[in-house]
Amino acid sequence: MTDLTDHELERYSRQILLPQFDIAGQLALKASKVLIIGVGGLGSPAALYLAAAGVGHLHLVDDDCVDLSNLQRQVLHQQDSIGLSKVESAKAQLQRINSAISIVADRQRLEGEALKHAISAVDVVLDCTDNFETRIAINQACLQTQTPLVSGAAIRFEGQVATFDARVDDSPCYQCLYGTLGSQALSCSESGVLSPVVGIIGAYQALEAIKVISGLGQAITCRVQFFDGLRSDWREFKLKQDPACPACSKQ
Repeated sequence: MTDLTDHELERYSRQILLPQFDIAGQLALKASKVLIIGVGGLGSPAALYLAAAGVGHLHLVDDDCVDLSNLQRQVLHQQDSIGLSKVESAKAQLQRINSAISIVADRQRLEGEALKHAISAVDVVLDCTDNFETRIAINQACLQTQTPLVSGAAIRFEGQVATFDARVDDSPCYQCLYGTLGSQALSCSESGVLSPVVGIIGAYQALEAIKVISGLGQAITCRVQFFDGLRSDWREFKLKQDPACPACSKQ
């Protein structure tokens, strides 16, 4: 006996067939809670795949509205969504894909204790934002709550993805990677981005979240991967905890 209905067994049959995933993996997804901060270029494909895969509860956070310039890459939103809040537009589309899952649309910029509280209530966080200060705050809250963080970024033709898990001894955090240099990063509105690049990175974030939730395979912890769309090239670098990191250092 399982806690999956006949409908769910059929719906998710293609991933249940995978021996490394099986019914146990599907049950883990069904019971899981995922927080996606930012439902734009990265959050759109990430949310689409997590909803389709059967994550039981999605908490979507974004304080922005849909703009015409978003539609080139933010595939959750449609032309008739222009002017609507991104979280409500995203929720409506995701519920068309999977009406059985729970979705919370949270139109605000989470900060301070509210951010920490939201993160403490979920199993994994996807950082799909484009603001360095926000990324640092998310990283800090994930460290404080011991919540795994899947971080993605994309600009021009390049993207990067990494998973940070404070539950792993001596694991690095997001700030170990960038320190304060990330504050100099440009945004898509300043430098542009090719639409499939955010799709690749956002989908990869969804894969990492599924792996963290189900225990499938090996997540990208203690590593960071970089994608070059012009060269069709992936590079990976090992990442160690910075003993002087202001966020996670024990000193």
